[in-house]
Amino acid sequence: MREVIARVVSSLGIAVVAPAVLLWAMLAFFNVSAAVVAALVWMVGVMTWRWATGRPVSGLLLLTLGILVVKTAFTLATGNTFVYFAQPVLVDITVAGIFLVSLWSARPAIARLAPEFYPMDAEVAARPEVRAHLRRLTLMWGLVILVKGSITLWLLETLSPVNFVLIKSGAVMTLTLTAALVTVAWSLIVGRREGLLTPR
Repeated sequence: MREVIARVVSSLGIAVVAPAVLLWAMLAFFNVSAAVVAALVWMVGVMTWRWATGRPVSGLLLLTLGILVVKTAFTLATGNTFVYFAQPVLVDITVAGIFLVSLWSARPAIARLAPEFYPMDAEVAARPEVRAHLRRLTLMWGLVILVKGSITLWLLETLSPVNFVLIKSGAVMTLTLTAALVTVAWSLIVGRREGLLTPR
């Protein structure tokens, strides 16, 4: 379980906290161009590090990098930051839709992602209670991502870029961390009930 929690914290730090702090600092002390270039350099650095250390680089990560390259180029060419900051809203709506639609499939989205955090063989994944749990988590995360996109859009329309990055990062981090803690706690309960974890 420590390894699972460490992976969650590491993923949040790399994907949410570090880029947000970097983007805010560059916006506050330099300008938009420096901020978007720094965010792109961070993502390329993360990808290079994963590749150099033999960690898997998912198709989703490559797609994210491709989108970031396009919107960074657009922002540098036009000076328009709305598209840069609004794009994650579209991504959130799309991802939330994928999560929610996957509930009608035999293997919902969280069932596909869970093995990255907890080693799960086919026998464990096929247990009725585990399948129901993964379905409930898929629903929860679909709604969380949808709320995150809605908050982002509202803040984008009401705040300056610097304040947007600062407040949005705090709000998104709080929401994501809360959902992650609920996921871990809920999974602990199900895992112990199913005999997958040794009770203390």
